[in-house]
Amino acid sequence: MPERQIRLFGDPVLKTVSDPIDGIDDRVRGLVQDLVDSVRLPGRAGVAASQIGVNLRAFSYNVDGVIGYILNPTVVELSGEPDLVDEGCLSVPGLWYPTKRYPFARVTGIDLDNNLIELSGTGIMAQALQHETDHLDGYLYIDRLDKDNRKAAMKEIRESTWF
Repeated sequence: MPERQIRLFGDPVLKTVSDPIDGIDDRVRGLVQDLVDSVRLPGRAGVAASQIGVNLRAFSYNVDGVIGYILNPTVVELSGEPDLVDEGCLSVPGLWYPTKRYPFARVTGIDLDNNLIELSGTGIMAQALQHETDHLDGYLYIDRLDKDNRKAAMKEIRESTWF
Protein backbone atom coordinates (compact mmCIF):
# COMPACT_ATOMS: atom_id res chain seq x y z
CA MET A 1 0.00 0.00 0.00
CA PRO A 2 1.19 3.54 -0.64
CA GLU A 3 1.83 5.88 2.24
CA ARG A 4 -1.03 8.15 3.31
CA GLN A 5 -0.92 11.90 2.73
CA ILE A 6 0.45 13.78 5.74
CA ARG A 7 -1.83 16.46 7.19
CA LEU A 8 -0.19 19.87 7.46
CA PHE A 9 -0.16 22.61 10.08
CA GLY A 10 -3.58 24.27 10.15
CA ASP A 11 -5.54 21.01 9.82
CA PRO A 12 -7.76 20.77 12.94
CA VAL A 13 -7.04 17.04 13.40
CA LEU A 14 -3.49 17.96 14.42
CA LYS A 15 -4.77 19.99 17.39
CA THR A 16 -7.30 17.37 18.52
CA VAL A 17 -6.66 14.93 21.37
CA SER A 18 -6.85 11.45 19.84
CA ASP A 19 -9.41 8.92 21.05
CA PRO A 20 -8.24 5.67 22.62
CA ILE A 21 -8.59 2.50 20.58
CA ASP A 22 -11.26 0.43 22.33
CA GLY A 23 -11.10 -2.70 20.21
CA ILE A 24 -8.98 -4.30 17.52
CA ASP A 25 -10.86 -4.69 14.25
CA ASP A 26 -10.14 -4.48 10.52
CA ARG A 27 -10.20 -0.68 10.65
CA VAL A 28 -7.45 -0.63 13.29
CA ARG A 29 -5.45 -3.27 11.41
CA GLY A 30 -5.70 -1.13 8.27
CA LEU A 31 -4.63 1.94 10.22
CA VAL A 32 -1.53 0.15 11.50
CA GLN A 33 -0.65 -0.97 7.96
CA ASP A 34 -1.09 2.61 6.70
CA LEU A 35 1.09 3.96 9.54
CA VAL A 36 3.83 1.42 8.88
CA ASP A 37 3.72 2.05 5.13
CA SER A 38 3.84 5.81 5.73
CA VAL A 39 6.85 5.67 8.07
CA ARG A 40 8.98 3.54 5.72
CA LEU A 41 9.94 6.51 3.58
CA PRO A 42 13.48 7.84 4.11
CA GLY A 43 13.83 10.56 6.70
CA ARG A 44 10.77 9.57 8.72
CA ALA A 45 11.26 8.64 12.38
CA GLY A 46 7.56 8.46 13.20
CA VAL A 47 4.02 9.02 11.96
CA ALA A 48 1.06 9.56 14.28
CA ALA A 49 -2.45 8.54 13.26
CA SER A 50 -3.57 12.17 13.49
CA GLN A 51 -0.98 13.07 10.85
CA ILE A 52 -2.83 10.86 8.37
CA GLY A 53 -6.22 12.20 9.44
CA VAL A 54 -7.27 9.47 11.88
CA ASN A 55 -8.25 10.56 15.39
CA LEU A 56 -7.06 7.41 17.19
CA ARG A 57 -4.14 6.87 19.62
CA ALA A 58 -1.59 5.07 17.45
CA PHE A 59 1.75 5.80 15.89
CA SER A 60 4.47 4.08 13.92
CA TYR A 61 8.22 4.56 14.22
CA ASN A 62 11.31 3.98 12.11
CA VAL A 63 14.45 4.36 14.20
CA ASP A 64 17.83 2.80 13.45
CA GLY A 65 16.26 0.52 10.84
CA VAL A 66 13.61 -0.81 13.24
CA ILE A 67 10.03 -0.19 12.13
CA GLY A 68 7.11 -0.75 14.46
CA TYR A 69 3.92 0.66 15.92
CA ILE A 70 2.11 1.08 19.20
CA LEU A 71 -1.58 1.49 20.03
CA ASN A 72 -2.85 3.55 22.97
CA PRO A 73 0.63 4.74 23.94
CA THR A 74 1.08 6.37 27.33
CA VAL A 75 4.29 8.02 28.44
CA VAL A 76 5.28 6.27 31.69
CA GLU A 77 8.78 7.66 32.12
CA LEU A 78 10.82 10.65 31.05
CA SER A 79 14.22 11.01 32.65
CA GLY A 80 17.44 12.91 32.49
CA GLU A 81 17.90 16.62 32.13
CA PRO A 82 15.83 18.02 29.22
CA ASP A 83 18.02 19.36 26.45
CA LEU A 84 17.48 21.31 23.26
CA VAL A 85 17.56 19.04 20.21
CA ASP A 86 16.96 19.98 16.58
CA GLU A 87 13.48 18.86 15.67
CA GLY A 88 11.30 18.94 12.61
CA CYS A 89 7.91 17.52 11.70
CA LEU A 90 6.30 16.11 8.59
CA SER A 91 3.24 18.27 9.36
CA VAL A 92 5.37 21.43 9.39
CA PRO A 93 7.65 20.70 6.42
CA GLY A 94 10.99 22.40 6.01
CA LEU A 95 11.24 23.81 9.53
CA TRP A 96 13.78 22.71 12.14
CA TYR A 97 13.97 24.31 15.58
CA PRO A 98 15.64 23.49 18.91
CA THR A 99 13.03 21.77 21.08
CA LYS A 100 13.36 20.71 24.72
CA ARG A 101 13.21 16.93 25.02
CA TYR A 102 14.17 14.45 27.71
CA PRO A 103 17.12 12.19 26.80
CA PHE A 104 15.21 9.03 27.84
CA ALA A 105 11.56 8.12 27.26
CA ARG A 106 9.44 5.04 27.90
CA VAL A 107 5.90 4.44 26.65
CA THR A 108 3.53 1.53 27.14
CA GLY A 109 0.63 0.48 24.98
CA ILE A 110 -0.70 -2.54 23.12
CA ASP A 111 -0.16 -4.34 19.84
CA LEU A 112 -2.74 -5.74 17.40
CA ASP A 113 -3.09 -8.88 19.52
CA ASN A 114 -3.96 -6.75 22.56
CA ASN A 115 -0.63 -7.66 24.21
CA LEU A 116 1.01 -5.07 26.45
CA ILE A 117 4.13 -3.63 24.83
CA GLU A 118 6.76 -1.19 25.98
CA LEU A 119 8.99 1.04 23.89
CA SER A 120 11.90 2.96 25.33
CA GLY A 121 15.10 4.55 24.26
CA THR A 122 17.51 7.42 24.14
CA GLY A 123 18.52 9.73 21.32
CA ILE A 124 16.25 9.68 18.28
CA MET A 125 14.01 7.01 19.83
CA ALA A 126 13.39 9.12 22.95
CA GLN A 127 12.70 12.13 20.78
CA ALA A 128 10.33 10.18 18.50
CA LEU A 129 8.39 8.71 21.44
CA GLN A 130 7.86 12.18 22.89
CA HIS A 131 7.11 13.81 19.52
CA GLU A 132 4.57 11.20 18.37
CA THR A 133 2.82 11.03 21.75
CA ASP A 134 2.56 14.82 21.65
CA HIS A 135 0.74 14.51 18.30
CA LEU A 136 -1.80 12.18 19.90
CA ASP A 137 -2.33 14.74 22.67
CA GLY A 138 -2.98 17.53 20.14
CA TYR A 139 0.45 19.19 20.27
CA LEU A 140 2.94 20.00 17.54
CA TYR A 141 6.59 20.48 18.37
CA ILE A 142 6.28 24.19 17.58
CA ASP A 143 3.93 24.44 20.59
CA ARG A 144 6.95 23.61 22.77
CA LEU A 145 9.27 26.26 21.33
CA ASP A 146 10.40 29.26 23.33
CA LYS A 147 8.67 32.54 22.48
CA ASP A 148 11.27 33.85 20.01
CA ASN A 149 11.61 30.57 18.10
CA ARG A 150 7.83 30.09 17.99
CA LYS A 151 7.44 33.58 16.55
CA ALA A 152 10.12 32.83 13.93
CA ALA A 153 8.51 29.46 13.12
CA MET A 154 5.07 31.02 12.66
CA LYS A 155 6.56 33.64 10.33
CA GLU A 156 8.31 30.90 8.35
CA ILE A 157 5.04 28.93 8.13
CA ARG A 158 3.06 31.96 6.90
CA GLU A 159 5.70 32.57 4.21
CA SER A 160 5.94 28.93 3.12
CA THR A 161 4.59 27.70 -0.21
CA TRP A 162 2.66 24.83 1.45
CA PHE A 163 0.64 26.93 3.94
